[in-house]
Amino acid sequence: MTAAIWQLSESELLADAAAVSHQIQLLEARRIALVADIDTRVSREKLGFPGPAGWLTSTTLLSPSKATKIVALARGLKNFPDIADAVNTGVMSVDHAALILTFAETPPKDLPEEGRVMARTAMIAAATGPDARTGRIRAAITKLEDEFGGKTPPPENTDRNELFASKTLNGRLVLKGDFDAITGEKLLTALSPLTEPHPAADGTQDERSPARRRADAFGHILDQYLASSDRPIEGGERPHLNLHISLRDLTDLRDSADSADADDITDDETSRAAAESGTDTVDPVDINTGNPIHPDTAESDAADEPEGGSAAGAAANRGAYRDLFGDGTSVGWLPWMGPLSRNTSRQLACDCVLTAIVMDENGSPINLARTARTVTAKQRKALIARDHTCAFPGCGKPASWTEAHHIWHWADGGPTDMNNLVLLCGFHHRLLHHSDWEVFIGIDQHPWFVPPASVDPYRQPRPSHARAGPHIA
Repeated sequence: MTAAIWQLSESELLADAAAVSHQIQLLEARRIALVADIDTRVSREKLGFPGPAGWLTSTTLLSPSKATKIVALARGLKNFPDIADAVNTGVMSVDHAALILTFAETPPKDLPEEGRVMARTAMIAAATGPDARTGRIRAAITKLEDEFGGKTPPPENTDRNELFASKTLNGRLVLKGDFDAITGEKLLTALSPLTEPHPAADGTQDERSPARRRADAFGHILDQYLASSDRPIEGGERPHLNLHISLRDLTDLRDSADSADADDITDDETSRAAAESGTDTVDPVDINTGNPIHPDTAESDAADEPEGGSAAGAAANRGAYRDLFGDGTSVGWLPWMGPLSRNTSRQLACDCVLTAIVMDENGSPINLARTARTVTAKQRKALIARDHTCAFPGCGKPASWTEAHHIWHWADGGPTDMNNLVLLCGFHHRLLHHSDWEVFIGIDQHPWFVPPASVDPYRQPRPSHARAGPHIA
């Protein structure tokens, strides 16, 4: 029987920690080997994804980047048994294997084959055992690339250009780039006039750091680009910011803007949405309770309501939990970055042209029926507001990469309206057409997917990607 950790001596603690670390490395190698066979033996229809990375992400706690790295290792190690042996015996970490594998797959073009083998052997030796250091391996790779990388000097080599954009757990975006000299010059030239300190009117010094000024300047460049008319088309229209916000929060714009102007915006857009949805009138709806909201009485009703114990109080608590889990039903929401706070949503709403999408109590847009096969721009915005991403469970590809799928096929008489449409990426669109996966719109007015018996013998319906996870009823 294994002793409890608190019962171990100091020597036993050290020995157990080292042994567990070695076992973890062996298990990681085992997982890579399993994924390699999954990649070659399991069909995409069985996986429900274009490859093992999506399946890993949807069925385990792995992040998409980690899953992609595992699949890349599984595919690459087949061609380099010497690297695979070091990983499988637990003498080299997976991270070092990935670094050496990248060099082995894309060696400097002027490095002869004999030199490639010698360099790989030396790197494996440097990465083996507890004395392995990543810095030594990277330094060797850099020297080889500089000496044998061809006639293009590293500062002018555009093949090395990279730009990483990673969304963080707290909803921010982190950029990391590596550019050739010309691209770098373009960027710095564009930023330069926008990064100068700007004292306030009263002479107070600009206290922004250089990094903050560069970030502000970069945002200004993006504003100018999105405001121009020469942008390429994506998803049937030029890219622009779309803010999804409930009418309840939109009504509260009166707190930070002129009351008449805000009411005009809300009334005009609500009437327009009502006209397009085929209804006579549409009042703003409280998406927590489903009850109509009247702008003139919303604040007074809230003020008169006693704290705690009331239905309104319970609804407010549910709304707070929805905010916490970020399901997009009670806070502003951006298609790429996700939930926003109400304050930022209101600020953004004041500065943009609004396209109102009237939401019901389940956070689903009111049906916008059409007789044409092609989805209109208004319908697509409503679909994005409802599905957020590719709706297939576990996928989540950005909405701009998706297509509108007719649940009841258009050729069979299916209408082009919200109750018969779902956003799917290209792969899952084809999967729905050529497999036993099924999709339907549930009583919550959101898509639900039924897996084939080969995936789930009980064929239990699964919620769409944006609806998965904890939600407060």
